[in-house]
Amino acid sequence: MTKPDTPLLDTINLPADLRRLDERQLPKVAEELRLELIDAVSQTGGHLGAGLGVVELTVALHHVFDTPHDRVIWDVGHQAYPHKILTGRRDRIRTLRQEGGLSGFTKRDESEYDPFGAAHSSTSISAGLGMAVARDLKGEKRNVIAVIGDGAMSAGMAYEAMNNAGALDARLIVILNDNDMSIAPPSGAMSHYLARLASGATYAGMRDLGKKLTAHLGKRVDRAVTRAVEHARGYVTGGTLFEELGFFHIGPIDGHNLEHLVPVLRNVRDHGTGPVLIHLITQKGKGYAPAEAAADKYHGVSKFDVISGAQASAPSNAPAYTKVFAEALIEEARDDDKIIAVTAAMPSGTGLDLFGEAFPERTFDVGIAEQHAVTFAAGLATEGLKPFAAIYSTFLQRAYDQVVHDVAIQKLPVRFAIDRAGFVGADGATHCGAFDVTYLASLPGFVVMAAADEAELKHMVRTAVEYGEGPLSFRYPRGNGVGVEMPQRGKALEIGKGRILREGTKVALLSFGTRLADCLAAAEELEASGLSTTVADARFAKPLDEDLVARLAREHEVLITVEEGAIGGFATHVLHYLAHAGLLDHGLKVRPLVLPDVFTDHGKPEKMYAAAGLDRAGIVGAVFATLGRTQSAATA
Repeated sequence: MTKPDTPLLDTINLPADLRRLDERQLPKVAEELRLELIDAVSQTGGHLGAGLGVVELTVALHHVFDTPHDRVIWDVGHQAYPHKILTGRRDRIRTLRQEGGLSGFTKRDESEYDPFGAAHSSTSISAGLGMAVARDLKGEKRNVIAVIGDGAMSAGMAYEAMNNAGALDARLIVILNDNDMSIAPPSGAMSHYLARLASGATYAGMRDLGKKLTAHLGKRVDRAVTRAVEHARGYVTGGTLFEELGFFHIGPIDGHNLEHLVPVLRNVRDHGTGPVLIHLITQKGKGYAPAEAAADKYHGVSKFDVISGAQASAPSNAPAYTKVFAEALIEEARDDDKIIAVTAAMPSGTGLDLFGEAFPERTFDVGIAEQHAVTFAAGLATEGLKPFAAIYSTFLQRAYDQVVHDVAIQKLPVRFAIDRAGFVGADGATHCGAFDVTYLASLPGFVVMAAADEAELKHMVRTAVEYGEGPLSFRYPRGNGVGVEMPQRGKALEIGKGRILREGTKVALLSFGTRLADCLAAAEELEASGLSTTVADARFAKPLDEDLVARLAREHEVLITVEEGAIGGFATHVLHYLAHAGLLDHGLKVRPLVLPDVFTDHGKPEKMYAAAGLDRAGIVGAVFATLGRTQSAATA
């Protein structure tokens, strides 16, 4: 494939090179940067639409500000690919999200131009305020700029930070990148408020007057005069939410027009004092026709053809777990009008877009607000409805206090469908679902399940519908199932009961989750080596099937637990039971296999599971190590 022609971009290795260019050359830099971004992501896959929308902003920021001395913080990091190209990483940009390559998000140990690592939403203003306060306490001089999208502004944390910044009157620049779209169409009053603000002619006129007044006051600008301008605008327009929080509000302005954008940034850099918010209007997917036409603006893409925009898809005979969940929930909802679906700005990622098409009046996207999503679901449950809160494992971490206090303590039957359990491949450590079993199974009265395959997932959806005694969760990984035969409809499982799939006498493999397929493959290999092997699917981490665990412990020499979770999860509950039941006192050899106690970087999931010792070979190796034997000796 021929690389795009980018003669001007080729002269830029670091932002210092960009700052030496004449301002009139910046539109050409942006044009070439957009071509480079499209070509790179077409080869790697990743987040495209968000980056296309901030090309001009990225160029302007690095041209105006003295990065990395000045700090630029990209909220979430979906949009940071152009930033990476301009900050010394262009030669590695085609390694994005590949094993050993660049992260798909900002990462502190990847570059000094990434002052804050992010991959979850709405953290940039808080982090930026911390940096600004640290700067002032140390007596340093630098600008701190937080770039946050309109979707991310639906999270309460952003307002907590802005309220604090306004109270401190801290010197902080917030750029609101308003593209009228996060991953999904924005939800809630904030998106409507921004739309009204952007279209208000009266406000625009007062805004321009305020800009003209303050632009000529220079460094001697009197804060009282600035406040007077703000109050004057407030009398005419009723003020803005941002100004009420203590921010000087500039905009809305066209975020793709460098002739407007660069002077504004320069004025704010040179003449500002307290917190400033610059409201930009941008277009997600800007400059690439297939992205502009797509419903999700090519937010996340696989490898694609640049000319047509057609994305590659890996063939599979098995359906995606996310789709299995969605279709199972739709099937149940046809017969039960109490079923409600709740998502926090991830309808397509969780499959609830499909549920929403079937039952729009029973589908609620609350925006990037996991805390609210959980307590909202708790409120639904108090009135006898059956809420299913579909949230990624790592995103649910953001709402743990609500899970504990608003759901678990009150024993409310909220059903948590936990997507992205286990390794997630290219999204890396920030999205790896390692901890949900640990943090949920520690809560009294919580039912914690894990689906071994797509058929089991359907059964767990049905179980969740019927169970109403308290909170319940079921987890499943990203990607496709294992290709098992699926029932027409799930059947309710007996709470706290596992199943045995294969009987043996010497070794017992007790799986929790989708490592079951590798356990069955490992059992075949162990049998060939003369080790009779039982394979069991626990199904439940809590309540634990103590009868099953006791049987496996009494009837086998070796018990290996296998799970796609961190230390402190399923195996901990098994070992706790075995110790208190006295089943460790008679020579039983127990070994837990869990995810490694590290934050695992991005890579191919199959390689990640192999490195963690959770594939067939790793399980077999663990059995022989536990027995103090070598595999070669066993097969000799």
